[in-house]
Amino acid sequence: MGIHAYFRSLGGLERIIRCPGKFKFEEHSVAAHSWKVVQYAKTLADIEEQHGVKIDWKKLYEITSSHDYGEIFIGDIKTPVKHSSPELRALIQQVEEGMVHHFIEEHIPPEFQSIFYNQLREGKDQSVEGRILEVADKLDQVYEAFAELQKGNTEQEFVTMYRSALMKIKDIPLHCVGYFLDRILPDLVNEETMSPVDIRRITEEALANNIR
Repeated sequence: MGIHAYFRSLGGLERIIRCPGKFKFEEHSVAAHSWKVVQYAKTLADIEEQHGVKIDWKKLYEITSSHDYGEIFIGDIKTPVKHSSPELRALIQQVEEGMVHHFIEEHIPPEFQSIFYNQLREGKDQSVEGRILEVADKLDQVYEAFAELQKGNTEQEFVTMYRSALMKIKDIPLHCVGYFLDRILPDLVNEETMSPVDIRRITEEALANNIR
């Protein structure tokens, strides 16, 4: 089927709902999440460039737009489960990468296979682009969880998602992280809300590392 099989498969990301099995006021597909991650990453990279950091924009767009492609095969595994142990996280990643590689070998023409291996790989690494992807991915987790908490969703999982994402972001050594914490996060927390959850307290605890 060639590259058509890849193009055809992309529709699967629209049908995979994030954080399955929990009540949500607003559902988000993996495809929508991927689009938002690209938008966050663009701005985060602009902030880095303003601080003199060189950005490989081609790499950035490739890894941010395709970072969750493997979920076509395994679905969205809940964050608390996926990160419950390093061993489990490594096994899940191994299965996901194996299925992506099998898809490429079975459907992508040989002259394009090395390109697809590179574009659909796990992009989170210690490069500036990999770190930006990590921040952008967690940033969408912050906004998704915050929106549910703000609307009054009392599912504990969204508190956990919000807190753990903030704790992860704050420890990533990028200029854009400082900008987010100093200039963006306060605006988010200060949004008028009738939430039964004390979002300000949870935010302060996460940034202070009072809760692990």
